[in-house]
Amino acid sequence: MDNQYQFHNQPHQQPSYQQPSYFQGQRPPKPNNHLAWAILSTIFCCLPLGIVSIVYSSKVDGLYNAGDIKGAYDAASKASSYAMWGTIIGIICILCGICVGGI
Repeated sequence: MDNQYQFHNQPHQQPSYQQPSYFQGQRPPKPNNHLAWAILSTIFCCLPLGIVSIVYSSKVDGLYNAGDIKGAYDAASKASSYAMWGTIIGIICILCGICVGGI
């Protein structure tokens, strides 16, 4: 009967956690989330790609703070790519509009 309740008499201990091996030393710098570029791309250039860029850029800080460094860098890269392609498509559409005489 004593063995049943023995673990309750022991002091509560927190489990020990170890940092992943890539955190040994300093943490890598936080990647640029490209949020300003994503917003400007959305407003002035290409709405669909700009929205996707905003979604990815808003994930960067959360992933980095959660410790997912690779995920943060991937999201930053995707945000930059979508903003760049949105800007390129927007500029092409504006130039086509000027050439055709619609603007």
